[in-house]
Amino acid sequence: MLKETIRQIDEPEHAVLSLEVQAAMGPVVQPKRSQFELLVRHLLDRFFNNDMVSTEGEMMKRVILAAAVIAVPQLLFALFLYPVYHGVPPIRPLKPPFWSQVNHHYFYVMYSFVVMGAVTVFEWELLFPELLDVFVLSTLPIPGRRLFWARIAALVIFLAMFLVGMNLLGAVFFPFVADMPGLVRYLLAHVVAVGLAGVFVAAFFLGLQGVLILVVGQRLSRSFSPLLQGASMMVLLTVFILCPMVLMFLRPLLESDSVVVRYFPPFWFLGIYERMLGGASTLPVFTALSRTGFFATLLAMLVVVVTYPLAYRRRTRQLIEGFTAARRQRWISRWISGLLHAVVLRIPQRRAVYHFINQTLLRTQRHRVYLAMYGGVGITLMIASAIVITPGHGHVRFGVTEYGLRAAIPMLAFWIVAGLRMALVSPVDARGSWVFGIIHGRPQRDHLVATKVWVFLWSTLITLAAVAGARAIGPAALRGWRVTAVQVVIAVGLSLLLTDAFFGKVMVVPFTKWQSAGQRNLALVVIPYLVYFPLLVMYTVNLEGWMEKNGRHLVYAVLFVAIVHGMLRRRHRRIVNEQAGRVELEDVEVVYQGLGLRMDQG
Repeated sequence: MLKETIRQIDEPEHAVLSLEVQAAMGPVVQPKRSQFELLVRHLLDRFFNNDMVSTEGEMMKRVILAAAVIAVPQLLFALFLYPVYHGVPPIRPLKPPFWSQVNHHYFYVMYSFVVMGAVTVFEWELLFPELLDVFVLSTLPIPGRRLFWARIAALVIFLAMFLVGMNLLGAVFFPFVADMPGLVRYLLAHVVAVGLAGVFVAAFFLGLQGVLILVVGQRLSRSFSPLLQGASMMVLLTVFILCPMVLMFLRPLLESDSVVVRYFPPFWFLGIYERMLGGASTLPVFTALSRTGFFATLLAMLVVVVTYPLAYRRRTRQLIEGFTAARRQRWISRWISGLLHAVVLRIPQRRAVYHFINQTLLRTQRHRVYLAMYGGVGITLMIASAIVITPGHGHVRFGVTEYGLRAAIPMLAFWIVAGLRMALVSPVDARGSWVFGIIHGRPQRDHLVATKVWVFLWSTLITLAAVAGARAIGPAALRGWRVTAVQVVIAVGLSLLLTDAFFGKVMVVPFTKWQSAGQRNLALVVIPYLVYFPLLVMYTVNLEGWMEKNGRHLVYAVLFVAIVHGMLRRRHRRIVNEQAGRVELEDVEVVYQGLGLRMDQG
């Protein structure tokens, strides 16, 4: 037994075969693949080997993992609904009311819409040829028509892979869980509705980028794309997070003659779902929505068919010809930069890091998506807390609440700073981070302070804009000078303290390398978002009322912010000094590893 165990341990993973044995095995026959198939496989692999997916591994593993992650919620929702349709013994099963079933259908339609939209936006830069593809593939003996159709095939396979994988478990389990009469019809309605929702949103974003390239050209489209991509992710995330609130008011929304209902795409495909289930006996609102959904899907696909070949040709030609981007700095930018240089960026290292962040943040897709995700969460929570829906007779009225507008300021400040931290500690290209170690060694305090200054200024600017918006649309109770002064202090104070808290232990120059924190417990990671965030919002809103009662309270609050900021600042200085005093051998090893070298000891 011991000998057998030793033999298994010592046995190599790949046995070394003699030349005679290898000759007896015969030549290894590689499968014959056409040039078109190789192109499709290469372009399909590019969708998974991009800036958003930086981990190493086989393409199929990534496909399986991504499909499992996005498909599980539909399965869990179906299992959650099992007691609703079948009851829990000894309770007899009761058929859910009609509008409860509509709520369940809406979730599946909405989920397919949001996830397919997010997948398409994630691959925004790869929907059309890139500079690397053009200069590498166009030099090979590949006909242009074959290359075009290979990209079309890869794009269709990629989107269909996610569409089918995402909705497969829901399409299999939910109709059987519902156990309604006419199972085949129920299954067909589910597949058609969720499938068309995914097809529409993917075609919409694909056609949108095609129209953008045709109308404004390659140079301007590269300027608009980051903003458009971030706004699209925010809208999709908002639709997803607002799902519970929509489900609460789904019936009054659909029974009203509101423009919001007629032009809200998930409602179109919900109408298709109910129209295919109910047939001619369905409600008139679902018939109208289903008609709009079919027409919108056909129109989106027609736009893609017309614009994609033209945009593909123009994009390829402009990439080959190139363009000169004239960088002009406006007078207001020069004035702001001069003011910052004179006040807070007087040290050259701070200026360098500050402008490095400005020029790098929106260049890569990963950072744009991070900002869009965190910004979308903040905006969605603001909307959910500030807006109230009041259903009436044949209409729905939207209003704002005073408490929600007060809570919007701390919500926005928290998610802005949290999103910026995630983006700034995410490297652009870790293979080139060794350059910063060669130039300056370990990051010094001036480098790290510049990052905090950049985050504080942008967080303050955005939260002050939210204060101005709350004053403009809010009730009369939020328009007094004292209330505005209190909210300004809250916006500036929270931006300052949250920046100190989130960046207190960040010891890297932005975009150069990951901030390694070791093996952290998942509970410790989510505590700031599930525990600290609600407490921050609650106590901040209560503090606003206390500050508005007396002018001295406002002064006390300003002093409190100054004292806490001073304490956090001294703590940050101490951590930086301890980091700078460590042995430099670790830095040398990082540089050698970044260059692909190995340092021998002794």
